[in-house]
Amino acid sequence: MVFNIRKCFAVGKRTNASRKFRKLPTISKHVFDKQIDYDQLNSVEDTKELIKCRHILGILGFLGFANVYAMRVNLSVAIVAMVNQTVPVIQNNSYDHCPAPAPNPNATVPSTGEFNWNEETQGIVLGSFFYGYVLTQIPGGRLAELFGGKKVYGIGVLMTAVFTLLSPIAARINFPLFIIVRVLEGMGEGVTFPSMHAMLAKWIPPLERSKFGAYVYAGTNFGTIVSLPLSGWLCSLKLDGGWPLSFYIFGIVGIIWFIFWMYFVYDSPRLHPRIDKQEQAFILASIGPQDEDGGSVPWLKMFTCLPLWAILVTQCGNSWAFYTNLTELPTYMAQILHFDIEANAILSAIPYLTSWWAGIVISIFADWLLLKGYISLSMSYKLWNSVASVIPSLGMLGVAYMGCDKVAAQLMLAIPGAFGGAQYAGSQMNHITLSPKYAGTMYGITNAASNMCGFLAPYVIGLIINGQETLGQWRMVFYLAAGISIGANLFYVAFASAKEVSWSRSQRTTSMANN
Repeated sequence: MVFNIRKCFAVGKRTNASRKFRKLPTISKHVFDKQIDYDQLNSVEDTKELIKCRHILGILGFLGFANVYAMRVNLSVAIVAMVNQTVPVIQNNSYDHCPAPAPNPNATVPSTGEFNWNEETQGIVLGSFFYGYVLTQIPGGRLAELFGGKKVYGIGVLMTAVFTLLSPIAARINFPLFIIVRVLEGMGEGVTFPSMHAMLAKWIPPLERSKFGAYVYAGTNFGTIVSLPLSGWLCSLKLDGGWPLSFYIFGIVGIIWFIFWMYFVYDSPRLHPRIDKQEQAFILASIGPQDEDGGSVPWLKMFTCLPLWAILVTQCGNSWAFYTNLTELPTYMAQILHFDIEANAILSAIPYLTSWWAGIVISIFADWLLLKGYISLSMSYKLWNSVASVIPSLGMLGVAYMGCDKVAAQLMLAIPGAFGGAQYAGSQMNHITLSPKYAGTMYGITNAASNMCGFLAPYVIGLIINGQETLGQWRMVFYLAAGISIGANLFYVAFASAKEVSWSRSQRTTSMANN
């Protein structure tokens, strides 16, 4: 095999003499559940080069998501060092509480940070990001469809990086300015997911979408895994108080990433000047004829599309469980199981690590099943979405029943939580099959709705706990999250579809596809 990566990186023309190709296996038409005839795929060959231009998109997309999630998560660690934490906590060793461990003389001294923010104020700080994040979901998807995902995704990451760099300065000037900066940072990151979805619809063949989506979106888990311990270590340094360093480092990395993204990535295979012509032909034949971007969006048909509502409902259910873990699990680990801050940070990263690897493995297996024709695309989405919803929910129920058993609680979070990565082979990619043209807008709609759980879940959990950090109250929290996630998945199984909707393409494009 000739390994030649220069074709995606070098400038200029290339010869076709040394190219080697692979032939796509014969594919059962039912796999796609679409109205377009994909029989042409049987005679189309893909370049056999190891690194293709769509792989460059995947690598840089992965790194982009890793960086924006690192910039999102670092505040949850930095705020511990930012805020004065010296107020004593009264321990309760009643029957509904786990016994507190004996005082450790080597334990970390509580932070005497420079900001005197109470719990309510800290909640405002942590939640301010999501106000901006939700606002730009739908505009981000539509802008990507009109002007190209490359610019929207790239500027979104750049905007997040710039406001991350400004965060320490704003916090030290005054509180309102810091909140404004966090909202603007959320607005920047809000366009990234829908704009990437719009790009995947143009770049990735149907039988590669599950595993490719898993690779790209797994950057979120990777960024979280890196950010949690690294931010904790940076906060322990003396330079400038320690905590601003995580903002500066991740912000600078984001700006450097932007330069590479703008040079190496293009909106579609048609526009890439250095793509191998055989790879270009393979992608275009695989995804079928596409409309040119533009024209009015069929908003009414979109909002009355039951399969889209199925995606929205299940993503809201998964997000409720996700934000229960993200925002409240560290409190449970500290207040109920009495883990110290160092152990808490490490344990909080474990579910993301297991979900990252399991998501990739499951998505590869899911694509293999599709390639062999063992399962239809619609059934594949429903199967893996059920795995992503039900098994982690059972893990949460397990945590509720484990009581004060720390080891069992960790296993219930790490092992079942790994299957949450199956969502990349489930509903996560369903938008593209419903409508490649409007995939970005549709993803913006469902992601905006699901991320409202970033506000709702902590609020409802606060009402349940109501200052009573007991095993009984926390069991109610876990029961609620598991019930919502499983119930939402049942709605998805009942009403989801992988068939392209009738309003997705213009009559002209549909006619071309049928000829």
